[in-house]
Amino acid sequence: MGIPVLILPSIFDVSGILWAFSIVLWSMSVIQAFMQNIAFGELVTTFPDTIGIPGAVDRILTPKNASTYNIRKFIAAFGAWGYWFAWTPAPAVFSIMIADYLVSYFDVFAGMNYTLLSVSIGIVVIGGFALINMRGLSGGARAGLVLGLASMVPIAVILGATYVTGDFRMDNISDGWLPSTWTWSSVDIVMLLGCFGLAQWSSCAWEGCVIYGSEYKQPSSDVPKALFACGFICLFLYFFMSLSVFGTLGAGEVENAGYATLVPIAVIVFGDLGSAVAISFLLVAMLLIVQTGFLGGSRSMYALAKAGQMPAIFTKLSRTGTPIYTMLLAFVINILLIFVGNPIPIIAASGMAYCIGIGITLAAYYISKTSPEFKDLKRGWYAPRGWKWIALVMVFYQLFGLLPCLLYWNSTVYGMSSVLLAVSVILIYVPIWGAVQYFNSRPASFYKNADCSEE
Repeated sequence: MGIPVLILPSIFDVSGILWAFSIVLWSMSVIQAFMQNIAFGELVTTFPDTIGIPGAVDRILTPKNASTYNIRKFIAAFGAWGYWFAWTPAPAVFSIMIADYLVSYFDVFAGMNYTLLSVSIGIVVIGGFALINMRGLSGGARAGLVLGLASMVPIAVILGATYVTGDFRMDNISDGWLPSTWTWSSVDIVMLLGCFGLAQWSSCAWEGCVIYGSEYKQPSSDVPKALFACGFICLFLYFFMSLSVFGTLGAGEVENAGYATLVPIAVIVFGDLGSAVAISFLLVAMLLIVQTGFLGGSRSMYALAKAGQMPAIFTKLSRTGTPIYTMLLAFVINILLIFVGNPIPIIAASGMAYCIGIGITLAAYYISKTSPEFKDLKRGWYAPRGWKWIALVMVFYQLFGLLPCLLYWNSTVYGMSSVLLAVSVILIYVPIWGAVQYFNSRPASFYKNADCSEE
């Protein structure tokens, strides 16, 4: 339920390229997610004893008795690393977003140091969720339910009211459908695909409910229920939110609003007093995606460690079965990322990692449907007939379409420093993986002898 909130930081940057045509992009991006996430639902119910998507991919790609530096073993790990970094920065992004909304609307925060405010919010919010979730998934789920219900209120009230008050106008959309310089040239198409690559970080992220697939009471029935429920909620809300924003503000005012897109709409509809209440509810809603990203990143790192692809210390669990050190790692990384100061370079870097993680996962799904070793396995839930071919097309779309175009988009909009951040984070795993494999192959290795059992 928190996934629709992910549109807020990206809607501004996508708008700068596509104007109101962004409405089409956001809707099509959610439809793309159905193509991917249906495959993921079948994947995790085929391997219910693994840890979500990363665990299933490792089971498929890593050969039995694989050598220390086996390439398929590395590809599985590299995909899981990409998936981990796709989820991990969400708390940093929304700590910055919360600070941006506070500074943009509440005068008491206007004079504060922006970075200090963002870091302080990150420490309090991310640290608080770390403490909640160390008590187990059920505690985090209850917190998520409360915040999930709260997230529907500000979105529905702020945007829905524009239709009642008459502030929504279709000519805002028609007059700013695409920039006058847009010609559908090859460069325009590359930038469009780059926008799709950026957008999918949020609009496709409802596959996150699959991360916990093996921990559902009845994975074969609960996973597809969760997927389709999340999918249809996102399909409606991504269309509704983008339509309402551009119909109320128009492309020019979206640019003026910056990342705090809903602030001017709340002021238009409710005035200063009413909008203060609406924005306060919206800030509460943002907490939900911090929770979602924090759990998603932590579970992905735990899956990597369980597969022997990260130091074994990250498999250490609390009494309630929560991965302690993966949460601490996520906390530290997010606090450091807040110092970037701008959410979109972080999302662009994370989006590139997402392309790699999703592309490799879809390839693993195709292999699971065609390899003699896996194709006859009993599956808890089946995707529609022929879905493996859709998955194969999406592999090429992710790795050879969206990934290079997002890299170009990133370099064009934010420069090479943003690209270097993305490439460094993605490629740093290569020496990490090599070091882990080296130490794991040594009988006296710290990683073999360290006490990483459950407390």
